[in-house]
Amino acid sequence: MSGRKKPLVVITRKLPDQVETRMRELFDARLNIDDQPMSQPELVATVKEAEVLVPTITDRIDAALIEQAGPQFKLIANYGNGVEHIDVAAAAAKGIVVTNTPNVLNEDTADMTMALMLAAPRRLVEGAEMLRRGEKWAGWSPTWMLGRRVWGKRLGIVGMGRIGTALARRAKAFGMSIHYHNRRRVAPMIEDELEATYWDSLDQMLARMDVISVHCPSTPATYHLLSARRLALMQPTSYLVNTARGDIVDEEALIQLIEDGKIAGAGLDVFEYEPAINKRLVKLAEKGKVVLLPHMGSATIEGRIDMGEKVIINIRTFFDGHRPPDRVIPRKV
Repeated sequence: MSGRKKPLVVITRKLPDQVETRMRELFDARLNIDDQPMSQPELVATVKEAEVLVPTITDRIDAALIEQAGPQFKLIANYGNGVEHIDVAAAAAKGIVVTNTPNVLNEDTADMTMALMLAAPRRLVEGAEMLRRGEKWAGWSPTWMLGRRVWGKRLGIVGMGRIGTALARRAKAFGMSIHYHNRRRVAPMIEDELEATYWDSLDQMLARMDVISVHCPSTPATYHLLSARRLALMQPTSYLVNTARGDIVDEEALIQLIEDGKIAGAGLDVFEYEPAINKRLVKLAEKGKVVLLPHMGSATIEGRIDMGEKVIINIRTFFDGHRPPDRVIPRKV
C-alpha cells in the first residue's frame, strides 16, 4: 500500500493496544476508545463513509445495513471466527468481501471447555464461593462437597471441528472416552489417535454420554439442534457444556430439565439471549447446579492479539490486490 492513500478502517470495539497501534500505522484507522457498541444508525453512517469495517459479534451487519453501504465500502474484516451476525450473501451480492479470523482461538476455547467440564461436576465454583463469602468451614469431611470424577467417563462432542478435536485431546489425557457426532467422519488417523467413536445418530449418542460438549457453528440448521426432545434423551447423571453459541441449545428446556433433576448440571460460557442471562439459570448457579461464564472462552491476551494480526493481514492483502487468506464464501442454500 506504499505511496497510496491509506484506507479508512473503522473498528467497532476497543481492541488490544498492540493491535490498534499497528492499525493506526498502516491504515486511517478510526478506533472505539470507549468500547461502547455502535448503534445501527452509527453503523449506517460508517458504511456510507468507510472503506473497511472491522466488526465483532456484538454488531449486526444485516442486509438492510449492507444495502446502504457507499460505493467505496469494499471489505468487512470481521474480528472473530463466527460470522452469523453478518449477512455474507448480501455482502457478496453487493461486491463486498467478508473475512474472519479462523484457527486462532482453538486451543484457548478448548482450555476453557475443559475447565467447565471439570468445574461443573467437581463443584469448583460452589466450593470457592463458600470460602469467598466467609462461611464457617468445619474442615475436611469424607462426605462433604462430593462431586463426580471425569476419569473413565464418556464425552460426546457435538461438532468435531478444530476446537472439538483440541478438546478431545485434552479429555483423552484426563482418561475420558471420546465419542463424537459430526456431519462427516474425521480422518481415520484422527480417530485412531483419539480412539474416538463416531455416531451418525446424534440422538443415540446423547442417550449414552456422561458429558456432552457443543462445538458446532451457529447456523439456521443448528438452531436448537439440542432441542427439548434431544436434551430429554440425556442421562440424569450427565452434564452439558456449551462454549460454542447459545442458540444451538434450547435454553428453556435445558433449565427445566436441570430443575427437574433429569440432567445433573451444565457449564455454560454462551447463552441464547446474551448478554441477557435467564434468571432461572442464575438461581441454578446459586444452588451449584450450573457454572456460568460471561462468554470468555476465547479471552486470552495472546488470542486477541492473534485475531487482530489476522484482521490486519486480511486488510493489507485485499488492498494489495490479492485474495485475502481468510475470505468467507456465502453458504449455498
